[in-house]
Amino acid sequence: MVDELSQAAIGQKTLFERLKETGSLPTPKGVGLAIVRATQKEASSVGDIARIARTDPAFSARLLKAANGAVRHLRRPVVAVPDAITVLGVSAVRNLALGLSLLAHYRDGPCKRFDYRLFWTKSLIRALSMQVLAERIRLAGGEESFCVGLLAKIGELALATAFPKDFDEVLEAHGRSPFPDRMVAEHARFAISNPTLTAAMLVDWSIPKVFVEPVRGFEDPEANGFAKGSREESVRLILRLSEAVAHYVSHGPDESARNIVRDQVLAAGNEMALDMSVLTQLVERVGADWQDWARLLELPAESVPAFEAETVVVATEGDSGGTLVEPIVEPLKILVVDDDATMRTVLARVLTKFGHEARTASDGHGGIELAMSWRPGLMIVDWVMPQMGGADLVRAVRQSKDGRGVYIIVLTGIEEEDRLVEAFEAGVDDFLTKPIKPRVLAARIRAGQRVIRLQHELEREHEATRRIAEELELSNRRLREVALTDPLTGFRNRRFAMERLVQEWAASLRSERPLACLMIDVDAFKVINDSYGHDVGDRMLKHAAQALKKGLRTQDVVCRIGGDEFLVICPDTGLAAATACAERVRALVAAEPMAAGRLQLAVSISVGVAQRTADMTDPDMLLKAADQGLYRAKKLGRNRVAYVQVL
Repeated sequence: MVDELSQAAIGQKTLFERLKETGSLPTPKGVGLAIVRATQKEASSVGDIARIARTDPAFSARLLKAANGAVRHLRRPVVAVPDAITVLGVSAVRNLALGLSLLAHYRDGPCKRFDYRLFWTKSLIRALSMQVLAERIRLAGGEESFCVGLLAKIGELALATAFPKDFDEVLEAHGRSPFPDRMVAEHARFAISNPTLTAAMLVDWSIPKVFVEPVRGFEDPEANGFAKGSREESVRLILRLSEAVAHYVSHGPDESARNIVRDQVLAAGNEMALDMSVLTQLVERVGADWQDWARLLELPAESVPAFEAETVVVATEGDSGGTLVEPIVEPLKILVVDDDATMRTVLARVLTKFGHEARTASDGHGGIELAMSWRPGLMIVDWVMPQMGGADLVRAVRQSKDGRGVYIIVLTGIEEEDRLVEAFEAGVDDFLTKPIKPRVLAARIRAGQRVIRLQHELEREHEATRRIAEELELSNRRLREVALTDPLTGFRNRRFAMERLVQEWAASLRSERPLACLMIDVDAFKVINDSYGHDVGDRMLKHAAQALKKGLRTQDVVCRIGGDEFLVICPDTGLAAATACAERVRALVAAEPMAAGRLQLAVSISVGVAQRTADMTDPDMLLKAADQGLYRAKKLGRNRVAYVQVL
């Protein structure tokens, strides 16, 4: 199917280009489009991209969340947008802006049978699963994998957007058809199928080829055109598993239907040789992350049920000669450490029949090594072993961070009081006397499961508390961002300007480096406001602000401090350099008249420049010198740069 789709892609290039030219395909808009365009310019800096991102507080919040998810190992959270861009990388930010912009602007549409909200719900869950799995197997960057997962079925949205009526009819007739039949129906109706269209769009958006080819055929059960062990095959496998996880997490309350979906997760996980515990952790983490992202993106999100194996009923010879019927709800990873080969074999066989995953070690050293690498939830340890006994083994396990939460049962031949006291003091949780009775063993394991379950619940509560704290912190950051931002121009406001000027003043004193500032006033602003109204006045301010953005340098900090007044803080800048910067900005503003209906209004600014000098005792003196320069510029006829200092 992959080869067939590849050939189809060649034949449909003209059709894709035609759709692209008509503008009927989903495309990024707003801040997302601005960031995509900015990253395509070689001259764009992190500061440029950060300024664009800050104009959309919601996107800034998502950017910070993605960055903090990428550096979970760091103690300090990422709290500044430029730092988030540095952590993620420009390419990842571009892809994130692309995906989230599409999500924001294509939540609804005219195709009746295409469930837009469910499409984005599954796409986001797939993206989160892709991110976790890619990081686990170290296949690619988490944010790049997130974007690929988010856009892996964008061709469906494209068909619903470009051909809403025709695609609605295809969904009515073939919405539940097997994958090949659905693709044949799409090709017959549109001369292209959604996987081929997805691949063409990803190539057009500069997504790496290693992702594009697997995306083209990951849903096709017969797609096997990649070499075993190749990156492309790994991408295909994690896409298949992520799609199954998306179905499970987003599935409705029908338990029988969910069991079918769960089996799909197990089958996809089996292809990647992932055991039940890894899949359970994957679904739990993705489900928790999905709840956070859903709130952030205002998408509906139901609670995700625990990903559990079905109840297993086994029969084992009991100590009374009868049968033991043991329901297993939570399979455990259990490590048996015993120097007796027969005991190891018997215990492993019984535990496996109970539904657990069992591994064995023949001595204490092997037990420690396996405990550190395999990370079992429960250990059964013989107390008397050569070289390293049970006491030393338990103490060594308890000293490690991962070993503190392991439930440990000790095997002892004689129920001696002193030996049991020593065992519990070493860190043992329970004990069993030999010979082992399966019914008693099952009861002891159930007791261990209750403790382990309580530990996990406590950890989840701690995690939930941590998430709430993060959300509050994020909300506080967003509120602070809003409180320090001018809504009209997107520049920082007067409050921020004064705080930042104090910081730069202190840094300038410490490092003995120059500091300058520009005081800018829009010429004749009151006349324009009175003559044409506040809406034209606001447009003039925005017009001037755009020119300021173009003319200022990356390190310059521009703020709107009054009605038509702007302050630019210029770190590490002397009077001559600041004057040159001011002149460049003044020329850019004057060169672009503003259209107001049929009118073409000339816009100009007057700029006062000042540099910190040794006789200045505080930032207010620097502002006063810049203000005097501004007054002089206006007195000399406006539309000019002036300063009053003689250095």
